[in-house]
Amino acid sequence: MSASQQSLPKLVTGSIPGHLVSQTLPMVIGVAAIMSIGLVDSYFIGQLGSDALAAISFIFPVSVAITSLGVGIMVGINSVVARALGEGDHEKAARRANFGIVFACLCGAVMGLALWLAIDPIFTAMNAPADLMPIIREYMRPYAIGFPLILAIMGFNGVLRGQGEARKTSTISISYAAANWVLDPLLITGAFGFEGYGMAGAAYATVIGWALGVAVAVWLVRSTSLPLDFTLLRDCSLIDPAKAIIRVGLPAAFSNAINPLGLSILTALVALEGEAAVAGFGAAGRLQSFVIVPLLGLSGAIGAIVGQNWGAGRYDRSREAALWAAGFCVVWGLFVAVAMVLAGENFARLFTEDPAVIAEFALYLEIAAWGYAGFGLLIVGNGIMNAVDKAGLALMQSVGRVFLVMLPVALVLQGGMGSAAIYTAELAANLFGAVSAVVLVRFIFARPRPAWA
Repeated sequence: MSASQQSLPKLVTGSIPGHLVSQTLPMVIGVAAIMSIGLVDSYFIGQLGSDALAAISFIFPVSVAITSLGVGIMVGINSVVARALGEGDHEKAARRANFGIVFACLCGAVMGLALWLAIDPIFTAMNAPADLMPIIREYMRPYAIGFPLILAIMGFNGVLRGQGEARKTSTISISYAAANWVLDPLLITGAFGFEGYGMAGAAYATVIGWALGVAVAVWLVRSTSLPLDFTLLRDCSLIDPAKAIIRVGLPAAFSNAINPLGLSILTALVALEGEAAVAGFGAAGRLQSFVIVPLLGLSGAIGAIVGQNWGAGRYDRSREAALWAAGFCVVWGLFVAVAMVLAGENFARLFTEDPAVIAEFALYLEIAAWGYAGFGLLIVGNGIMNAVDKAGLALMQSVGRVFLVMLPVALVLQGGMGSAAIYTAELAANLFGAVSAVVLVRFIFARPRPAWA
């Protein structure tokens, strides 16, 4: 490939709706594969008993929160790679891509160690009952040891997303999800005469899947215009790429982590309402995570499209992408909300036959589902702000959503409404997120300037 060909950004020309479809569909498949891990885990863990299902309800928001920190690093890599390609500076893009992968791996090692050391304090703070702590430890210890692997995957995905290689990121996600599908029944409940490892088996399946995903990522990145070549880092300053990634990645990491942190706090509040409420809330949350996959896929795709066009000074195309994305969020969010409300109890029975858990599951969906569209606008808005080097604004709105809306509403209403107050708080937070995202993105596009300024 010639230097002139390499310098041509993939997403700066052509149809914006076409790019949104071509980048989002593979992302949807990849995100669906990742989300399916939680559903498959829940199904087989549910066969271990209600204690195991309650334990995974505590584990889920914590695993999402710490993984979201890694997503921030991926977003930072995506942003700097996309904008460098948009500027036409292929050498800078290659240096930042390779540095980003190394940086992600180092962060994963530090985060995994910190998680191992903090298991008991975290879950004690979440009001996890003492009888569930041994089950929680069974899962979290191997999960923490393997955590650097998922950060390596995120480093590679950041590089691939920045280039507009959505199909390759989808292939990586499918590879480690498929490994989890196959290993879950064997390692959790046992099969073919093998007894299984219970909760620990779910963690083993996840970590083995991650290892496969890293291998696939190394193979796929070789065929891109920014292949793996760590020799690029020997003769250049590492300070500049580190600053560029951290400037976007750090606020993006906290922004991504704040939302599941809020979920963790809500889980702690729900725990005050009893184990049935925790189990119903957790199971419904995992179903919800699956049905909003298209919104998550779109939020992952929008960064490369807006970032490359912003870097190239094509602000009109960035605006067009934002408008199309917002319209889809509203239409899809309302469509799935109606479906979830109408079929809530039927979905609940896929997870449990306990009437109390089914009732909580359905109640959660009846209230919280109406915030799906708002959540979509929030995360797509965050993706746009991160892409144009305005991650601080994304962080600000995420902080406001959790600490100015979600928690106050839950605390004020819980005394009179019980668990319904927590679900109402989530709805209010998503509506706030929608309004704030629209206002902030309009503000940015009203004053366009180069992302590196």
